[in-house]
Amino acid sequence: MADPRHILVTGGAGQVGLEVAAADWPADIVLHTPTRADLDLASIESVRAAFARTPFAAVINSGAYTAVDKAETDVAAAFAANAMGPAVLAEVTREADVPLIQVSTDYVFDGSGDAFYAEDDPVGPLGVYGASKLAGELAVRTGNPRSVVLRTAWVLSVHRANFLKTMLRLAADRPTLRVVDDQHGCPTSARDIAAALQTIALRMIEDDQAPVGVFHFVNAGETSWAGLAREIFARSAATGGPSAAVEGIATAEYPTPARRPANSRLLTTRLARDYGVAPRAWQEAVAEIVSELNAERTPA
Repeated sequence: MADPRHILVTGGAGQVGLEVAAADWPADIVLHTPTRADLDLASIESVRAAFARTPFAAVINSGAYTAVDKAETDVAAAFAANAMGPAVLAEVTREADVPLIQVSTDYVFDGSGDAFYAEDDPVGPLGVYGASKLAGELAVRTGNPRSVVLRTAWVLSVHRANFLKTMLRLAADRPTLRVVDDQHGCPTSARDIAAALQTIALRMIEDDQAPVGVFHFVNAGETSWAGLAREIFARSAATGGPSAAVEGIATAEYPTPARRPANSRLLTTRLARDYGVAPRAWQEAVAEIVSELNAERTPA
């Protein structure tokens, strides 16, 4: 067997990190998913010590401060996780001459217009979370020339807290749910994001001339939050799970501390061109997740 190739995966307890760990990797790949207690990304000494112990071939940074509303008053913590952590990883990976893949977000855009965002479109975050993630992007891109920033949006999975699981939980008790209908985006499976990250990481390990820069990955198609909720309930009802009627409302009727982009639609043509990653329809991804969750509810 070939010598093992080690990949550091940060944020291993999150939706994307859990799916990265569950993916079917080549036999010679060894994933390392340290907890925050094991690896302090804000400390360059801690990260350098980890690299001294293990000859990592690549790093996937899926860890982040993702409490969008809390970030508005927790600015230092958001920037420590979303900007300083990536900056430290960029410096250490550059020193080790290994690729760094940074997961980012649609929140770097202001959500204006109704066209799908391309990677080079002007950024303009509306709040602290988006600003901190943009700072992390810049740190990675300027700190390590062998880096990829992968922006995604509206992440769903069977893991952790997310919109899909919230809808199913609320539907168990409420016949009708009021859901925002004037924010549009691309619902995306964390499992599919993990597969894209795997493709990028393996290519970058094997080819030091692999494409670098900013890429987008979301599932194909678009909808609103209310449209997503209706699809979730249609799929759930078809598999014997909870369902509810959906009343579409305006963003103004559901105020939050942080402003959300009205348009989170992302173009994925660059990733398809450079890495051969073509996303499936978001409806297919939603059906898969709902089916798995409802199967867990059904007694054997």
